[in-house]
Amino acid sequence: MSSTIESIEAEALQLSTAERARLVERLIASLDVDPEVEEAWAAEVERRHAEIENKAVSLLPGAETLAKLRATSA
Repeated sequence: MSSTIESIEAEALQLSTAERARLVERLIASLDVDPEVEEAWAAEVERRHAEIENKAVSLLPGAETLAKLRATSA
């Protein structure tokens, strides 16, 4: 890693949690994004939201979901 990146990283780690989160969001947003991929994700989000609103799917608590995933991967 270059000294410039190490310096920036050291400075970033001095920020508050909220400031680091904002920085991460801005850095990710600055990356090149494929519009087709973004459109596909937006459509998927809308589809899943509609399924939840229409009660076509049931939601599970996060802890229960993680427990089921762990049980199937063991």
